Amino acid sequence: MSLWQRPLKRLQAMSYDKLLLCETLRERIYAEYTTYRFRLNSLKGFVSLFLVGTVLSVALAACSGGETGSTSSSETPAANATPVAASKDNVELTLVSFAVTKAAHEAIIPKFVEQWKKDHNQTVVFKQSYGGSGSQTRAVIDGLEADVVHLALAGDTSKIEKAGLIQPGWEKEVPNNGIVSKSVAAIVTRQGNPKGIKNWADLAKDGVKLITANPKTSGGAKWNFLALWDSVIKTGGDEAKATEFVTKVYKNVPILPKDAREATDTFAKQGQGDVLINYENEVILAQQKGEKVEYVVPDVNISIDNPIAVVDKNVDKHGTREVAEGFVKYLYSPEAQQEFVKLGFRPVDETLAQTKEVTDKFPKLKTLGTVADLGGWEAIDKKFFADGGVFDKIQAKK
Repeated sequence: MSLWQRPLKRLQAMSYDKLLLCETLRERIYAEYTTYRFRLNSLKGFVSLFLVGTVLSVALAACSGGETGSTSSSETPAANATPVAASKDNVELTLVSFAVTKAAHEAIIPKFVEQWKKDHNQTVVFKQSYGGSGSQTRAVIDGLEADVVHLALAGDTSKIEKAGLIQPGWEKEVPNNGIVSKSVAAIVTRQGNPKGIKNWADLAKDGVKLITANPKTSGGAKWNFLALWDSVIKTGGDEAKATEFVTKVYKNVPILPKDAREATDTFAKQGQGDVLINYENEVILAQQKGEKVEYVVPDVNISIDNPIAVVDKNVDKHGTREVAEGFVKYLYSPEAQQEFVKLGFRPVDETLAQTKEVTDKFPKLKTLGTVADLGGWEAIDKKFFADGGVFDKIQAKK
């Protein structure tokens, strides 16, 4: 097959393959065009370029005029795009979240689906993905087309924003600066607490083996690290003291699993370690499932704040903005927040937080630090978790 026949045959096949979406077609045609556009030093090269251009024009014209309900072209502002999902009886919404929210979402989603059907006469079908917050963030940036992301920390959401998928100011679009669920750190011990663990300081003692995930790959592990660090700062210590303490603690860490779920399995299923740092809500959920779990919630702790955001680029592409924003709004409702509380999350609604159910359920805290106290996630990542940062220096001393 000659040089000019190969691109023509491939482009024709793509042009008339009705199963392909137009966006994919455009991308593939453009790749072909790029491949051949530099071959102008021969008659064959010129003919090849001419034929590629001709088929490109035909294919794009077909996409513009022959596809019913296709999304708007790149020249059309997203604000003027037709909400495709609004005209459908069924709409699919993709939720990407960090692992420990799975039980809560599985309880909340049916309630939202019922309410949306009642109000809009439209059935919402959810696709759900759960995993480590850092891994989920990378997956979305790399092409997992989430409509809504619920991640372990705002720093992960900001990475998706910087990738151009979420518009700046997302945290101001919803209540509570985008924080829809929260927890604190807990220390899980072996039955009977044989090491006598009562607070963070006990984790630095000789002979105590701690299991915690790697903060370079796990959002949950970042919270663990910050809880340890802040326990010194909030009790009057300086950064030198905090570095000394955290270094001692991590010398007691024999293994760094990649995420919080793997860390829990290492401790609970493989029997490694004397203690495990975990989310309070995870421990409560385990108890609800009938597991015998002993734990301590130190009264000097850190607020583990989990943000929710609509992925603007994807919802505009899918035509799902209305339902995505509706779902995010629903997560702040008393009904949804009640489900979060049932499954061990501390409520973001202050009225709910003052109810007897909540005050009886969660241990009181004396001091609660926040990410803002430490300068925000951008500063935190640069200082502690970037290559050559505090965590790497601590690991180098082991």
